[in-house]
Amino acid sequence: MSNNPVIRPKLATPAIILASVVVCVAAAVLLSTLFNGVPSEILMLGGPVLLLAAGTIGALWLTRVRRRRIWTRAAEEKWNYFESARQRHRTTTEITVLSVDALEPTGSWITIKWNRFDHVQRAWIEALPEPIWPGSVVLLTPDPAQVSPGLPWPQTYYIRASDLLAWAPPRHPISRVRNLPGQAQR
Repeated sequence: MSNNPVIRPKLATPAIILASVVVCVAAAVLLSTLFNGVPSEILMLGGPVLLLAAGTIGALWLTRVRRRRIWTRAAEEKWNYFESARQRHRTTTEITVLSVDALEPTGSWITIKWNRFDHVQRAWIEALPEPIWPGSVVLLTPDPAQVSPGLPWPQTYYIRASDLLAWAPPRHPISRVRNLPGQAQR
């Protein structure tokens, strides 16, 4: 089973923060005992244990930072491709996949939200070369036979694989803050 590329990797969790604080406090206590002339047995036992714990915690932090940086770079690439696909194609719309309800060999039943209209509905999506994940923002060419201005929404929207132009993970709220006052929010 592959990891969900839509979910942003966690950087800090309560456990790693608590472990970091404990190691820092232990280092401070060990340094104070070193300067106060405490017997060397405590230093000989505590020093290597503290170094091992600090190295382990440091490696965890570095791994998490690296994973977050890789995910962010991949998400930016997906969004750049998403934006270029939007510019290349004449009529497009964004939908967000809210849930994948049933997987079948020929496709999947999903629940989607039309981002521009804030309309939620059930959809059938043909099988794709890569899996579709809940939370994905999908750019597609809408089918005018199914959705037209002035007509009611169909009960089930059918998405052909050829209509899907690009997908990307949801934008992080911080990216919305970077817009200047005159720019449109995404």
